[in-house]
Amino acid sequence: MHPRFATSSVMDVDVFRLGLAVQGCFIPTEDIHCTDMHCMHCTDSFPKSYNMWYLCAVFPAGAGGWAPVESNKYQWLEVDLGERTEITAVATQGRYGSSDWVSSFLLMFSDTGCNWKQYRQEDNIRAFTGNSNADSVVQFKLQQPVFARFLRLLPLDWNPNGRIGLRLEAYGCPYKSDVARFDGSSCLLYRFSPNPTSSQTAKDIISLKFKTLQNSGTLIHTEGQDHTITLELHKGKLLLHLRKDKSVSPGPESHMVVSLGSLLDDQHWHHVAIERFSGHLNFTVDKSSQQIQVRTCWNINFGLMFFHKISYGGVQCHGSQRVMSRRNFHGCLENLLWNDVNVIDLAKQQQQVSITGNVTFTCAEPVSVPVTFAGAQSFLQLPGAAQHLQFRTWNRAGLLLTFDLQQQAGSLWLYLSEARVRLQVHKAGGYTILVDVTAGFGLNDGQWHSIDLTARRGHLTITVDKEEDSTAHASPSFPVVSGNNLFFGGCPDSENNQECRNPFNVFQGCMRHIHVDNNAVDLIKVQQMLIGNYSDLQIDMCGIIDRCSPSHCEHGGRCTQSWSTFHCNCSNTGYSGATCHSSVYEKSCEAYKHQGNTSGLYYIDVDGSGPIKSQLIYCNMTDKTWLVIQHNNTELTKLKASSGINQHLAYFNYSADAEQLWAIITQAEHCEQEVLYHCRKSLLLNTPDGSPFTWWVGRTDEPQTYWGGAVPGSQQCGCGLQGNCIDSDHYCNCDADRKEWATDSGLLTHKENLPVRWVVVGDIQRPGSEAAYKVGPLKCHGDKNFWNAAFFNKETSYLHFPTFHGELSADISFLFKTTAASGVFLENLGIKDFIRVELTPTEVVFSFDVGNGPFEVRVETGDVALNDDRWHRVRAERNVKEASLRVDGFPNATQKAPADGHIHLQLNSQLFVGGTASRMKGFLGCIRSLQLNGRTLDLEERAKITPGVRPGCPGHCSSYGELCQNQGRCVEMYNGFSCDCGLSAYAGPFCQREVSADFKPGTSVQYTFKEPYELNRNISTQSSSIYSDLKLRGENVSFSFRSSQSPALLLYVSSYYREYLAVLLNRNGYLDVKYKLQNSRDAEVFRTSVRNLANGQLHRVSIRRLSETVSVQVIYSLTVQGIYYVTVQVTYLTYSVPIQSGELDPEIARLNSQGFSGCLSVVQFNSVAPLKAALLYPNTSPVVVIGSLAESTCGSPSPANPYPAETTHSLSDHLGTVGTGELIVNAIKSDSALIGGVIAVVIFVILCALAIMARFLYRRKETFHTQEPQGIKPEADSPEYPFHSEPNSQNILSENQKEYFI
Repeated sequence: MHPRFATSSVMDVDVFRLGLAVQGCFIPTEDIHCTDMHCMHCTDSFPKSYNMWYLCAVFPAGAGGWAPVESNKYQWLEVDLGERTEITAVATQGRYGSSDWVSSFLLMFSDTGCNWKQYRQEDNIRAFTGNSNADSVVQFKLQQPVFARFLRLLPLDWNPNGRIGLRLEAYGCPYKSDVARFDGSSCLLYRFSPNPTSSQTAKDIISLKFKTLQNSGTLIHTEGQDHTITLELHKGKLLLHLRKDKSVSPGPESHMVVSLGSLLDDQHWHHVAIERFSGHLNFTVDKSSQQIQVRTCWNINFGLMFFHKISYGGVQCHGSQRVMSRRNFHGCLENLLWNDVNVIDLAKQQQQVSITGNVTFTCAEPVSVPVTFAGAQSFLQLPGAAQHLQFRTWNRAGLLLTFDLQQQAGSLWLYLSEARVRLQVHKAGGYTILVDVTAGFGLNDGQWHSIDLTARRGHLTITVDKEEDSTAHASPSFPVVSGNNLFFGGCPDSENNQECRNPFNVFQGCMRHIHVDNNAVDLIKVQQMLIGNYSDLQIDMCGIIDRCSPSHCEHGGRCTQSWSTFHCNCSNTGYSGATCHSSVYEKSCEAYKHQGNTSGLYYIDVDGSGPIKSQLIYCNMTDKTWLVIQHNNTELTKLKASSGINQHLAYFNYSADAEQLWAIITQAEHCEQEVLYHCRKSLLLNTPDGSPFTWWVGRTDEPQTYWGGAVPGSQQCGCGLQGNCIDSDHYCNCDADRKEWATDSGLLTHKENLPVRWVVVGDIQRPGSEAAYKVGPLKCHGDKNFWNAAFFNKETSYLHFPTFHGELSADISFLFKTTAASGVFLENLGIKDFIRVELTPTEVVFSFDVGNGPFEVRVETGDVALNDDRWHRVRAERNVKEASLRVDGFPNATQKAPADGHIHLQLNSQLFVGGTASRMKGFLGCIRSLQLNGRTLDLEERAKITPGVRPGCPGHCSSYGELCQNQGRCVEMYNGFSCDCGLSAYAGPFCQREVSADFKPGTSVQYTFKEPYELNRNISTQSSSIYSDLKLRGENVSFSFRSSQSPALLLYVSSYYREYLAVLLNRNGYLDVKYKLQNSRDAEVFRTSVRNLANGQLHRVSIRRLSETVSVQVIYSLTVQGIYYVTVQVTYLTYSVPIQSGELDPEIARLNSQGFSGCLSVVQFNSVAPLKAALLYPNTSPVVVIGSLAESTCGSPSPANPYPAETTHSLSDHLGTVGTGELIVNAIKSDSALIGGVIAVVIFVILCALAIMARFLYRRKETFHTQEPQGIKPEADSPEYPFHSEPNSQNILSENQKEYFI
């Protein structure tokens, strides 16, 4: 049997004659005998056991090959294989003994010789690379075999110094199949064997192939005892319906729908398989697969126990229909298999299969010839008058049809605008619109749509999809009759073209069923240049592809497309980038903290670009960064004895789902959850030997019989482990079974068992039994990944990890610091592909190759050196649309991927970190927090066993030290750093939180410096005492205040002698600074000219004196209105007799008696913060507090936002830089000469009863506090602070926040 050749045009006479000398051969491999050196034997590329054939179209020496007379883009070579065949590979050569060869080509296939389909590699590449000379053979093994009878090759490029010349080989296997054709009203019903050998199989498979021109119809339907499965083609997509009887499973879970595939109504064969295995279904359409996790209540099984019959092609074969389908299937089905049963073969034998309607066992296909308008130069020109056409496209705009009216009366345009059909008639010679109508909507959905154009007797009508609702009418006063030519899709690009103008976009899409003058246009004749004219068209094929199926948009991004590209809408997904791949949120609270953020709610994406969704979580930024996850019942729940109730069961629903929780717990260094049991005559664990009455279940789904403070498996409470239970015979206080109330509480800290998912309380049925339990929120701190680092101290050293798999999307992020100018951060190689990130002296380079040649993205840093031994962050991403690179806060660098290139990154070597496989250009320095596609590589563990690499990396303060504000001191730690706020008037993890207080009448704070003999016992460099044998040469005083009262005393500092400093508001609200440095001279008053400061707004004051120079700075309402410098001649302080309280300056005494109404914040005198000491460390600092004193937020410049993460998630993208947007007043360390003398710092603050202002302040404060976390205690400063205490680090969220999580 010999294949037949066809060509697009007359071939060269000599070549054609030589070509006949040796015709193509179609023979088994064992019978191949070729003496020609160019005739390849199949076993060179395939095993001998593979029963293959090959088509030999090469020609012996002197024979030549195929060469058309004209070399242009309209030539093609077609091969008729005689019957459908499995084609697995092709090979090409140039024409023998010539300079003629094809350098690139398209490959197309068809079953009928019409309606061709283009073969694509990776769904993206349409062109094959051909030959570079006339003799060498280039072979392509097809990634997916083609099943077709006809094969067509279309040259795209050829040797510019020769012409098109080709010799062709095709490899494949015989293909046999059973087909059945359904006419839209027929179906097959297959009944299972009445004598099953087993009631249930472990695995079931239903598979078939189908082809159709109709976009809807039912392919498979089967009904079980209480559920059904339906496979339906709907608008060119396959929908798999899983329905369960609502009486068994009410609600939305009773119906599952899975969609797969697109544009399946193209009259080409498509493969479908539904496979059941264990608890899931695998649904496959062509090359796309989706796994469906079937709920346990479904018990899906295609076998005999659950289904007794399967209907193909429709639903009515079942008789009683539970599901009404839109229509039956109209088209051909092939190889219908249920497990190993061939249903069509049984139908032919009339065994176990009944036929309804007209089912034939051949596939007679209707002829439909589409045409593709692919580019800007595409157009089709035909004579006559148009009445009908069909089109499909993804574009919202484009010209469909235009023609000039007879007698040059004007022009008609039929085009798409905003996905609607619009018809306009313009008057000749101008832009006057005579007719303007629209019809249809949403016509860019990729489906076939029809347009009927009718013009008769002064009436013009356009109808879309033959629907009345999509019909538009017009009544022009002139006849709408076309002139000489119709132009479809566009206009000829010619200066001499006077017939066609296109003021709109060109059409990109497919057309078919074009009717002119009441006759269907034969597009094959157009292709043969027998009628009409065209340019840049693909005739007899529709080249539309669905770039959104499968979608490359990740994490729920919505895919939209045009003819040539797609776009991902990432709105409200929490991800960004061209494919919504990279998370916009950080992976932990630790990461947010080290960007300078404070406590609040933040979105946490624990696996970055991985599949786990982000979650809004509360971050408590104290000395440790706590992540707090609430659940639905954190309050104390009381229980009493009740008849008929033996147990109480409580479930806890967390604000994060199970997958998020487990990832968070795994990543954290420490997690804990408080449990409490309050009891009276209610046993807890029934120790020492009884069965527990109460237990809880955590992550492992196993009952846990230990309580807070104890260890797993101990069946003890915390008191039992510590040996201090109220009854030594029991290991829990409640197990003493006393009538008095007792409590067992403690922390559960074993991460493997957390969180607590439910609790069972058992001993509540006895008379007199009472109990209450409480399960606190889950709290975790530390991020094992954030500080995971390795130090490379040799250029030849590196770490290696398993191959990085990022075929379609790859993101790489890490931090580095180095003193070297260049080096490779990481590299992974494939056979040809690779991916690499490296440092050069002036830039960071991200390079890779996915088969299209090396591709580079560079970020140049200019004059900013990256080898400054500070941490720098690198983020690189590559996806099917683009590659991007970001370094610190520099602008992103982005490069677009080729439109028709390879998209799969195929790597096979190990991943090298800190070097390369060749050990060249190694990296010297530290790499930290290396994450690939959201997964953190454990650099420290691998570094422990690798020579030349050390785990961890010191020196964080060089990069993060600037986060410590307001004289906070950065302290190095093994994993990270901390801020010591001992010398600052501020508190918080970065010394940025104002310490403020509102004072009530009668309240005062007195801070007394220690005597010299007392300080001898404490020689800390942070000591603030002043030795009396030295002179006080200067002081730095700063504070903030808010008041509506004048006059008022703000601050008073005195020595044991008559020298003093007083800061006050005079009766006009101006600020006065009063200094007295000598007994023999009167006090000097320095008055600022800032307008009234007693306006209820926050102001900041800074007073600095050095020797004889005094400067006063006032920041009015947090905006600098003026800085006032006053220079005076003063003498040094001398010390004589301590001043007595009765010797106060009369004015100061009067103001002291009147009191002060307002707020004081961040008060600092030299290195002492007296207000902070009184509020946070009253028991360990030399302060005396009279009256009621409590910390407040009155010193905040504006009400704090309790939900900062909702609007801002990062104060700075550039590490080492933080912008707070506030002007911070810094205190300066006192001169060493200040260490001497004994003075007293007395702050007299008395709140007056100004009712209106007090109510106003109270309301503002109350409004703010309703949104703030309740009960958050002051944050601890550095442990080295001399008045350090141990504040409670546990936080309880406000009620509003609890409700939010619910």
